[in-house]
Amino acid sequence: MEAEASTSMEEYLENIYRLQERDGSARTKELAARMQVSLGTITNTVEMLESRGFIRHEPYKGVKLTEEGRRIALNVIRRHRLAERLITDVLRMDWDKAHEAACKLEHDLDSDMIKSLEEALGHPKTCPHGNPIPTKCGGIIEGESKPLVELNPQEHGTVAKIIDEKCDLLKDLRSFGLMLGVSVKVKEVLPVDGSVIVEVAGIERSLSRDLASAIWIKKE
Repeated sequence: MEAEASTSMEEYLENIYRLQERDGSARTKELAARMQVSLGTITNTVEMLESRGFIRHEPYKGVKLTEEGRRIALNVIRRHRLAERLITDVLRMDWDKAHEAACKLEHDLDSDMIKSLEEALGHPKTCPHGNPIPTKCGGIIEGESKPLVELNPQEHGTVAKIIDEKCDLLKDLRSFGLMLGVSVKVKEVLPVDGSVIVEVAGIERSLSRDLASAIWIKKE
């Protein structure tokens, strides 16, 4: 039971980190949807995590990690992203399957295994989706990039990373040709629903705001 509780806590802190990275804080409703649990379960877990000093919860503003909570989350993220590299670089699985497979591996990798894995992989700096791999000391180096939704019409750049790694989303991006390093130009932002019209390899694509928010661009 203790191992299950620890794993559950790590998963919560990891997902709070991901939501905080994207939105500035983790809303309990979005955390519940991401963890696929009820709001009641989220409320109880948030109270427990706050009592242990891992998060700060401000009503109507959301949840943010403390330094200790962030340290634990980054350790999980490190294991997860190295596992993703193993899955894509060694096992040759597609990038849209790497995230879910890594979720099953990350909690079983101890520090010795991670050290050996990192060496075997040649000390990669990012996961297959372009997100930086934290160092063993908890450091994380973010490259210069910004969400696609923040670009204005006629601005362009290359895909630097995908911060939402859900399988269906990654499949959609691959079908659109929106892979790492691909050039993208914003043609139009529709005011009605915030969707973005982009040009990729000479072809115009319509992206929902949620999809465009997951794509981060390094401006050229």
